[in-house]
Amino acid sequence: MIQANSTRVTRFILLGFAVRPELQYILFLVFLIIYVISLVANFGMILLIKCDARLHTPMYFFLQNLAFIDLCYTSAITPKMLLNFLVSDKSISFSGCVMQLYVYGIFVSSELYLLAAMAVDRYVAICNPLRYPIVMSQRACIQLLTASYIMGSLNATTQVGLLFSLSFCSSNTINHFFCDLPPILALSCSNIDVNIMSLMIFVGFNLVSTLLVVFFSYVYILAAILRMPSATGRRKAFSTCASHLTAVTIFYGTLSYMYLQPSSSESQENDKVASVFYGIMIPMLNPLIYSLRNKEVKEAVKILVKSCT
Repeated sequence: MIQANSTRVTRFILLGFAVRPELQYILFLVFLIIYVISLVANFGMILLIKCDARLHTPMYFFLQNLAFIDLCYTSAITPKMLLNFLVSDKSISFSGCVMQLYVYGIFVSSELYLLAAMAVDRYVAICNPLRYPIVMSQRACIQLLTASYIMGSLNATTQVGLLFSLSFCSSNTINHFFCDLPPILALSCSNIDVNIMSLMIFVGFNLVSTLLVVFFSYVYILAAILRMPSATGRRKAFSTCASHLTAVTIFYGTLSYMYLQPSSSESQENDKVASVFYGIMIPMLNPLIYSLRNKEVKEAVKILVKSCT
């Protein structure tokens, strides 16, 4: 099924989860519920911020786009995974595999930079509140968002472009539930040193650079909070940062575990678990984290519910 030239590959087989057949339907139901919650929660967050004028601020502009990014990358991988639980033919075309990898790569990488932009937003809001409307203007927010998408697109385009230089001449079975780069590279009979190097450089740069922005932003934020004379002010400042810190810790932690550990057969199985968490669970958790811990969002939801009843 796979020719010597990677451009002539027709099908890959997604191995998915090695569980008994009777458990396939249980997993399908569990992941379907998670996916539906993700769709409803993220669409709801986007519409809520769009419809409530009080939420038209830089922080909620970024939160709205975070919900959009979560929708895009979980929708790139989850529907095919759900379908494979129900059918015996778990194949995916080469073009479909490349497109899934490309879309997923763009939005996952973009989320790293968006989370860093959100940290900068919180830094300016807490450490320099008088200049906040000027520094975090609409133009600045759009520029930060655009830069996030550019960096995400650059990463995905580079990795997918290098994939076309490879040959596949043995197994066509991808030991994963979607087309992620490491298990695809494991199938190649070409020299993948350049691909591995490129992956490590891009992933390392994306993780380290954005994490440093988050780290130093919160160092200054913490220093500013500790200098606040009012306990009420300190609690309010901590509250506005808690949701973002929770999302950052979960997302960066799972991505670091996924891409920066040594490759092995055992790590491939662990990668599936990590991929489930950040590819399927996090898009469901993010809107819940921000809505449950955010007073303004909760109040907007209550007003919306009252207006509809």
